[in-house]
Amino acid sequence: MIRALALSLLLAFTVLSAGPAQATKIEKVVSPGGIEAWLVQDHLNPIVSMRLAWRGGGALDPEGKDGLANMVSSLLDEGAGDLDSKTFQQTLEDNSITLRFDAGRDTFGARVQALTDYRDLAFDLLRQAMTKPRFDAEPVERLRAQILAGLRHESEQADAIAGKALMAALYPDDPYGRPTRGTVDTVAKLTVDDLRGFVERRLARDTLFIGIVGAITPEELAPLLDKTFGGLPAKAAPWKLPEVGPDAKARTVVIDKPIRQSNILFADKGVMRHDPDFYPAYVMNHILGGGGFTSRLYSEVREKRGLAYSVYTYLSPMDRSAVYVGGAGTANARVAETIKVVRDEWTKMAENGVTDAELTAAKKYLTGSFPLRFTSTERIASMLVGMQMDDLGIDYLDKRNGYIEAVGPDDIRRVARKLLHADRLTFVVVGQPEGVTPNP
Repeated sequence: MIRALALSLLLAFTVLSAGPAQATKIEKVVSPGGIEAWLVQDHLNPIVSMRLAWRGGGALDPEGKDGLANMVSSLLDEGAGDLDSKTFQQTLEDNSITLRFDAGRDTFGARVQALTDYRDLAFDLLRQAMTKPRFDAEPVERLRAQILAGLRHESEQADAIAGKALMAALYPDDPYGRPTRGTVDTVAKLTVDDLRGFVERRLARDTLFIGIVGAITPEELAPLLDKTFGGLPAKAAPWKLPEVGPDAKARTVVIDKPIRQSNILFADKGVMRHDPDFYPAYVMNHILGGGGFTSRLYSEVREKRGLAYSVYTYLSPMDRSAVYVGGAGTANARVAETIKVVRDEWTKMAENGVTDAELTAAKKYLTGSFPLRFTSTERIASMLVGMQMDDLGIDYLDKRNGYIEAVGPDDIRRVARKLLHADRLTFVVVGQPEGVTPNP
């Protein structure tokens, strides 16, 4: 308990001692065995944070086995090697070690955090979890029951219902349209052989990306990389799937649910992360709906008309596709008006672009707030992994604000005309909206 309290207090004040992005030195560390990691040294506190990601997540779950990646992520820290679930978890707790796995649509990942005194133990527990998972009956059935309970709970939550319905509408014939966490039916049928098969196929060195931040030197890290990850297979099973465009067309899906306030999600085609138009779209989104209290949609939907407490948009680039997503919640009687305002603002941005004042304010915020992302070693480790996976370059942190500053009004006007088409917006409404005609 004392160790856990000490770590929690340190984490509460853990910030990168280098400060702003421009002062953050990223080092590429390559082990004797050829395993690469990006490292930011921070010796202010005796903590090491590591973030891992493998390419290939829930979208690669075989049809009929949706939720496989997610279930594996829940079980890898539930016993490995000679340590059963209880002993493994107790070892983590006794030594103030955080070890968690997670599964997304396109990636499978892990995060590790430990005091330097227990760093080598943390890395070894990670090694065992990746290479010698037990998948004993008791934790498998206990975690399966928890996942099934969560899925049943989600089936009654308007936001979860809307999110799944939106992806199913946009990607009706593609794995992106299937729920990453699976369904009650698919999760109930997953076997231990399925779990082991996932680990054998997916957790390999060639699809692995590593970001580490904290009190560790390159000389200390290099041999640890080989010791921790050298036992993984050299190559994963094929993970690349063809790119797919969302089935973006004018439609309105209404899912009847007896609630007072409808949950609204909407989507248009988006822009991939590697697209040259990503940064103009990023700035445009801030002005249209991503800028919180300062966005156009917030002004029109919330401030002027009082239609919703919040309204938002965000870019969602994935490995094989991209969508531009937004959402709002409003009283059933005002859903139709909210949808009309969204369509109108979509059209205005596409036709007129942005004002100089809007552009200046957006760039000032997006560049000025960037250092706020560097508030913990864990967040920075995640950024290091994202930079590698998106092939942004090791000098991205120095260049990023320059990409934002380079966006001009003509760039936004061009991208808005390309991306924003009110006549192909897909809306999903969960509730009992008045005056809204389903058009699936």
